[in-house]
Amino acid sequence: MSLKTRILGLAAVLMMVASLASWFAYRALSADIIERWGQQVAEIQVRYDSARLLQSLEREIGLAKQMASSLVLLNFAKTPDAPDLQASAIEEMESFRENFRDNSYFVALRENGHYYYNNSENEFAGKQLRYALDPEDPDDAWFYQLLDEGRDFHLNVNPDTELGVTKLWIDVLMRDSEGKPVGIVGTGLNLDDFLQDIVDIGQEGITTLFVDYNGAIQLYRDRNYIDFASIIKPEGQKNTVDLLFDEPEDKQKILGMLQLLKKRDEAGQVESGFVTVDGHEQLAGVAFLPTIGWFEITLLDLNALLPNSFLWPLLAVFFVALILTLVLFHVIIQSKILKPITTLEKAVEKVRDGSFELPRLDKPDNEIGRLSHHFEQMVDTLGNTTRELENKVNRRTEELNRLARIDTLTGLKNRRGLDEAMEEEIQRAERQGTGFGVIWLDVDHFKAFNDELGHQIGDQILCRVALWLKAGIRPYDHPGRWGGDEFVVILSPCDSRTLKTIANRIQQMVEQESEKTGTPVTASVGAYLAQPGDTSDTILRRADSALYEAKRRGRNRVCISTPEDEEIKPL
Repeated sequence: MSLKTRILGLAAVLMMVASLASWFAYRALSADIIERWGQQVAEIQVRYDSARLLQSLEREIGLAKQMASSLVLLNFAKTPDAPDLQASAIEEMESFRENFRDNSYFVALRENGHYYYNNSENEFAGKQLRYALDPEDPDDAWFYQLLDEGRDFHLNVNPDTELGVTKLWIDVLMRDSEGKPVGIVGTGLNLDDFLQDIVDIGQEGITTLFVDYNGAIQLYRDRNYIDFASIIKPEGQKNTVDLLFDEPEDKQKILGMLQLLKKRDEAGQVESGFVTVDGHEQLAGVAFLPTIGWFEITLLDLNALLPNSFLWPLLAVFFVALILTLVLFHVIIQSKILKPITTLEKAVEKVRDGSFELPRLDKPDNEIGRLSHHFEQMVDTLGNTTRELENKVNRRTEELNRLARIDTLTGLKNRRGLDEAMEEEIQRAERQGTGFGVIWLDVDHFKAFNDELGHQIGDQILCRVALWLKAGIRPYDHPGRWGGDEFVVILSPCDSRTLKTIANRIQQMVEQESEKTGTPVTASVGAYLAQPGDTSDTILRRADSALYEAKRRGRNRVCISTPEDEEIKPL
């Protein structure tokens, strides 16, 4: 056998061995890149889905808690058979209904079991009392169990057989001044709409679901797996998340992630691992949402999101490296192959560690250079996507914060916005030693307008009063709607003369301008000049007392309370 043949044979064997080695190296490297990338995407997707859910719920939860602390409803819950309290309570319920996203509410009283409800169509106007809860009825067991457990807040996916609706219910406990539960209030979100907006978003390769603290499935694109009325079911009869997995080890892995996150009890922590669902290996990402006591689980099918063919150019790189290894000198191999791979590996490690700021990648004129270019583009796209998601979350959060402080009907500050503005003025008064004015305005006989002309006309009157209110004050003052037909204005800076002038201007403007609309209305105005050291309770009490005095003296007038005079002076 000639030397040439032996050399060619040895070269062929070396090429085969090198080819096999290159193939296995390619498989290992591509799998590692996909896994690392998948873990990064899983964490991003989990946080994004969690943020979307919380954004949809936080405002509703806040409103439900505000409703649970309403003095009108608490007084009604103590004496539910008093007709005057019932009328005021229903009016209060309806005011909250207009602010809830689903325009619906429920109020359940412990004293007599009465269940009040109205929906977005205002279908039950005048007959908000729908039925009485029965301790012996299994469908009503949720109410009594929540009262017994004393949980201040609870989320529950449950069909109401009496009302014929299935919703994601937000339940908030009402407590009296002694902390005793007196009822439950809240709202419901349409389950189908919520699933479509939050869960079943149609992204190929991504499955999102939410489970409660015990692992019972609450939100999932397949309603057959949802564990309705979880709170009244004993353990062992619930549809828990392990039902989605066939292999026992996968079930234990998911349940283990839930237990680990429970122990940490921290927001933002994400656990991930590979599981098999319907015969396909998927990457599961799990996060705990302590705000609502749920877990968010995202399943990523990496083969659908990032097919192996996406990394096929890497195989060509290995073959090029093989040929260059057999033909070129070590210096060429070092400069054209090994160094670019090293820098690319470092870049992959940075991306794995969560950094999208890549070092300078060597880009020789070959497949490795193109791969580095594609990798930079991929990382840039991933970074832009991540920043875009974060920006969307931040913008949505800012918008929710703004909406939480604005009255949707009049566009003025709501009670929360007024509370914050007053707290700022109290602090400024302490620092600067100056006072500020508070005007409390109430539309006279507003209920009669609603009863005789309808709520739509009543809303128009409130909007007009809001416009006249803004027109009668200075640009830097703070007007707002306290609730119902009550408005509050915070004047700063302000002295006694300014307070009297503006208070009278507002009262006269409402009276005069309303006559031009064909629906004349008047307003009673109470005012107080707050001083450094006054608390918000003191300020509101003095302004409210002045308003009460204005009503007592015949309405359509101004009464001002000042620190120097205990007696409230009408103007």
